[in-house]
Amino acid sequence: MKANIIIAGSGGIGRAAGLILAEKKEFDCNIYFGDRYLEASQSSVKFVHDGIEQNDICYPFLLPEDGITEETVEILKKGDIILDCLPGSQAPRLAQMAKDYNLHYANLTEYVNETNQVTEIAKGADTGFILQTGLAPGFINVLAMKLLNNFSEEFQVEKVKKIKMKVGALSENAISPYFYAFTWSPIGVSTEYVKDAIVVRDYKKTLVPSLSDTKGIIIDGDHYEENFTSGGAADLPDALAGRVKELDYKTLRYPGHYKWVKNILEEVPDGKDKIEYLQETMLRRIPTVEDDVVVIYANVIGRDQKGILRSKEKSYKIYPSFVGKKKLRAIQTTTAAPLCECARMLLTGNYKGAVFQSQMNPTDFINGPFVKGIYGEF
Repeated sequence: MKANIIIAGSGGIGRAAGLILAEKKEFDCNIYFGDRYLEASQSSVKFVHDGIEQNDICYPFLLPEDGITEETVEILKKGDIILDCLPGSQAPRLAQMAKDYNLHYANLTEYVNETNQVTEIAKGADTGFILQTGLAPGFINVLAMKLLNNFSEEFQVEKVKKIKMKVGALSENAISPYFYAFTWSPIGVSTEYVKDAIVVRDYKKTLVPSLSDTKGIIIDGDHYEENFTSGGAADLPDALAGRVKELDYKTLRYPGHYKWVKNILEEVPDGKDKIEYLQETMLRRIPTVEDDVVVIYANVIGRDQKGILRSKEKSYKIYPSFVGKKKLRAIQTTTAAPLCECARMLLTGNYKGAVFQSQMNPTDFINGPFVKGIYGEF
């Protein structure tokens, strides 16, 4: 098939998605990079063409923050799908464009309010809207559903005791006092540290404060700290309340980082927005790095029909890798690959309206060519 794919946002994830789509050749496509800065769109086009040593597959255009240009209208008219890699605040606007021009849509944002708005926009649409498709939310939630399905099938039980999801986008090295380095958007980091997290407790969905439960954990022999952060659980608390007694998502960090963040939050002046203050402080004190590692862990715990406590678990540790001739950071590939997989599913399937992680076929997703190409065999 020939697909016209519009990538909104020409940052690190957008250009990684374009390169992965162009390099894999799962379907023939034209890729249109839209950004509020035309130079950024042009840079992404060059990045992909250089990475695969091929021209005339990608095209740049100006996508203004407000309003719409005649060029954008023409691209929307011939498009098949929008892959939204813009900040979460833009999600409702891009989703409305997709609905107005009868395009499929997939986004990455963990923002809860914007996700609710997109869900409303998607009602009655003839095309599919897969929401929160990146790493966390995104891959981690589908992985949890896969483990839950495997657990239920093997042990012949419907209800389970716990579902735990954990992801860390980390630098390979971390120094005192913050024990962290930026490998992705600082806006997303500060937001998830402040807003409440949605969890399941005693089979019911509820809220807990972010950063309210720092605990140690060992994954593949390495020590980390975990804590509640917002957004990462996606729709699983809604979908699985009543089936699982305890469900939550936690972000992984190196020991010492969460203590530093809490100290910063205690310093916020009266009247100052916590997210804004934390973001400014982190940007001022914490560097951005290229050498990163993504750590992923999920498990399902419950009792089999004989009452024996059982566990299904899966972990990943993913480092930077080459796609075509370009080396991509781990956070780029682990976020962009699930987005590309969702594009494949939308373009080749029969999806209409809003689609969440709990509603996707986890086997199809995890064994799909884009996800498997980055994450490996399940």
